[in-house]
Amino acid sequence: MADSPLAPHSSSPADLTEQLEARRHGAAFLLYRDPNGRQRIHVLGQTDSRATVGRGGEAEVTLDWDEQVSRLHATLERLGDDWTVVDAGLSRNGTFCNGKRISGRQRLHDGDMLRFGRTIVAYCHTREDSRRETVAPDTTADVQISPAQRRVLTALCRPYKGGNVYAVPPTNGQIAETQFLSVDVVKTHLRMLFRTFGIEHLPQNQKRARLVELAFQSGVVRDSDL
Repeated sequence: MADSPLAPHSSSPADLTEQLEARRHGAAFLLYRDPNGRQRIHVLGQTDSRATVGRGGEAEVTLDWDEQVSRLHATLERLGDDWTVVDAGLSRNGTFCNGKRISGRQRLHDGDMLRFGRTIVAYCHTREDSRRETVAPDTTADVQISPAQRRVLTALCRPYKGGNVYAVPPTNGQIAETQFLSVDVVKTHLRMLFRTFGIEHLPQNQKRARLVELAFQSGVVRDSDL
């Protein structure tokens, strides 16, 4: 079976930049890889209401390399601000979400892993209302971090100075080197920051980019700090 398209070892810096750029637009999107390992992103447009998945050429998301995918395998349908995956029994091998076979309709959440045949497809969606629930915009009242955590967070955000959308978050080792800390200490501070900003549930290689977004949105880190 294919690896998760969000697995850290499968994403190059260019891939991560493309993912971050897709998130900045706010629309939901599907992230997966073809048999050659190339990243593919299918944006679920904000005006779209339906997208089909299948091996046939008429499907919006065409997985023609996977012989275990049915010609018309499943459908993604938009309900209000949410997207759902629907398997109405059209597929021979079923549709799975986070390892569990679905029957009928299931609402999707950011980071959910769908499997059609052997192909793993990540559903990604950073909704504006979920951002507001996590951290109140333009205020630090709800975010309490230590001076040491602030220094690590600032180092994490530094490549994004000036609104650089093509930046990639630094590694733990790079942060440790600039802050004269051990890698283990950096990891500890980042774990606490993930928890403080309410994103510890996200897939591991999404957390850093999301933390950067929330740090700027909340005002905890400003461009002038970098």
